[in-house]
Amino acid sequence: MQQNRNKTPEDYMRQVLDLAVQGAGKVSPNPMVGCVVVKNGKTVAAGYHEQYGGYHAERNALKDCQEDLEGAELYVNLEPCCHYGKTPPCTEIIIEKKIGKVYVGCTDSNPRVAGKGIQILREHGILVETGILEQECRDLNEVFFHYMEHGTPFVAMKYAMTLDGKIACETGDSRWVTGEEARTYVQCLRNRYRGIMAGIGTVLSDDPMLNCRMEGGRNPVRIICDSRLRIPLDSQIVKTSSEIETIVAWNPREAARWGSQTEETVKKLEQQGVNLLEVPLKEQQNQLNLCYLLQKLADRGIDSILLEGGGTLNASFLQEGLVQRVYGFIAPKLVAGAQAKSPVEGRGISRMKDAVELQQTEVMRYGKDLCITGRIGGKTCLPEL
Repeated sequence: MQQNRNKTPEDYMRQVLDLAVQGAGKVSPNPMVGCVVVKNGKTVAAGYHEQYGGYHAERNALKDCQEDLEGAELYVNLEPCCHYGKTPPCTEIIIEKKIGKVYVGCTDSNPRVAGKGIQILREHGILVETGILEQECRDLNEVFFHYMEHGTPFVAMKYAMTLDGKIACETGDSRWVTGEEARTYVQCLRNRYRGIMAGIGTVLSDDPMLNCRMEGGRNPVRIICDSRLRIPLDSQIVKTSSEIETIVAWNPREAARWGSQTEETVKKLEQQGVNLLEVPLKEQQNQLNLCYLLQKLADRGIDSILLEGGGTLNASFLQEGLVQRVYGFIAPKLVAGAQAKSPVEGRGISRMKDAVELQQTEVMRYGKDLCITGRIGGKTCLPEL
């Protein structure tokens, strides 16, 4: 047992958040949740949601605790669940252990919970206080809340550029824009987000793997936007699709319009393990309907996407208002070149006051490189491509 002197509920909730984040990359589409139990000023139990399908944080903290927990205080960043799913409800064990008071960071947006867990605890005589570090708790699970409240994946756009705004030289060479420390952090992002998306242009020019190279990490589901079905059968993506879940979004009519041998290509891709997802084109355009695509990905349980596309795909997502967060890595390099690619292309805006602005920005340093990240709120209004 750990003696805690003069600790506030906020102090305990910070401990809870530190525990919760250990579930990153392991629990989606569930939220990351931690739990700390305190009695007589001492921490007597702690736990977190360790893997999808496993016990939730509260049950992990309480199930093996040998202390008498009657009247103890329990701290958790998300409202305890109250329904039977893959595991029993957390409210049940909290009541069984005779916890006296529960401090909750934020309520659950899942309609199966959504205030019902708190209500059940109160009906059993347990005091409940909510809103402890509420914003920090929501921020930790921004993916979960977006997925629950909007029914579509949370999209984080990531790119690396030089100080003069280029993602590659005019020759197309792009290895490497940033240093090893920044690229290591990107592997952490690939572990955290459930899917990773790129356009066919990126596949044709770079032949990437789009896997997670972090020790103990989880490979994201690879999603390639390829309306004409041009992905090479000898690309790294296709050759490893039997090992790493891979989805290629395409449009049969568009592929046929360009004379692709679709029947033969489809057969060979499916034999390699590629999941082909037919997506309609956006009205009066020859690009895939991204809103439709995201909905189909959500139906498959993909709650978040790390967008590592080129400038065209990035512009399309921004124009549609489909990006929630941006990770912009900036390397202290200058490559110049009027034709060198930039991270967001398309037509662009005509007035600076109409620029898409990031909110809640943070600046992080990785070796010589910087990363600016922030949220995009509401619909963006970039012009049509």
